[in-house]
Amino acid sequence: MNRRNFINLGAAAALISGTSSLALGNPVSKTERKDKRYQKGVSPWPICLDTATIRPASLKDKVKIAAKAGYDAIEPWDGELQEFEAKGGNLKDLGKEIKDLGLFVPSVIGLWNALPPTRELFDASLKDTRNRMRMASEIGAQHIQTIPNTAGDNYNQKWVAARYRDIIEIGLKEYNIQPALVFVKYQPVKTMGQAMGIAMDANHPKAMIIPDTYHMYISEGGFEGLKMIDGKSIAIFQFGDVPSSPSAIEDLGDQHRVYPGDGILPLPQILKDLKATGFKGCVSLELYNPNYWKEDLQQVASTGLKKTLEVIKKAGV
Repeated sequence: MNRRNFINLGAAAALISGTSSLALGNPVSKTERKDKRYQKGVSPWPICLDTATIRPASLKDKVKIAAKAGYDAIEPWDGELQEFEAKGGNLKDLGKEIKDLGLFVPSVIGLWNALPPTRELFDASLKDTRNRMRMASEIGAQHIQTIPNTAGDNYNQKWVAARYRDIIEIGLKEYNIQPALVFVKYQPVKTMGQAMGIAMDANHPKAMIIPDTYHMYISEGGFEGLKMIDGKSIAIFQFGDVPSSPSAIEDLGDQHRVYPGDGILPLPQILKDLKATGFKGCVSLELYNPNYWKEDLQQVASTGLKKTLEVIKKAGV
């Protein structure tokens, strides 16, 4: 897909969705305020805790921490699920416990090595892909992140899109789970535009992407493209802030993520634009800051939720 076609299609989607007035920052109407809200009415989206934010805790403790802090959902990683099973845990029982504590699982991270560049490698990857989908499905996850980390620096977009389509079909038909595509600066698919191009070329009604405020910034893809996307194409929205130091983008790594509102990103405007897309999914706090891991993890989770809600209030959504 060339750049002109991508821009035209994205712009058309934005116009069709009828969200232009919100994108311009106009007040939310009373009708829209009737939409389901969360966090005692503060948020139009359920708020999720990515378990990497409190990485040192055990998986069961992470679930309890998220529930106690007041999150609506939790987003675990495949390695945690695998370790939990290896130690004798039952993922279906864990899924019930998550639900009993008032949480749900919007997404699991993720399908690593799922989009390699050859048929032989793709076929070989399906065993692990299916196992990861199984684990995610057993805890009741809605989505699983499809990670194109092995696509290759000069990846063939048509090939990657076709294989992503295959993965969507496997997820839906075999595990009742919906794979969504991520983009990461440090991997071949670096920007939201590249991920959206692949999702569009997959030509599947359930193709979706997972934007991440941190990678939108450090990939230098920017935030304006969010206005061109229909919210139905977003599975979950990863949320965090970028510190003022180091100031050079090339010096920033995942470990530099900070609480929302503690950094330099225009998060209130980003959330206004996100609301204008019609997005209804989770906003997921995703931090990999090792300094936070040294602190009381219950306090880290609580602080993260508090600061996320403060940004949402500032956005006026």
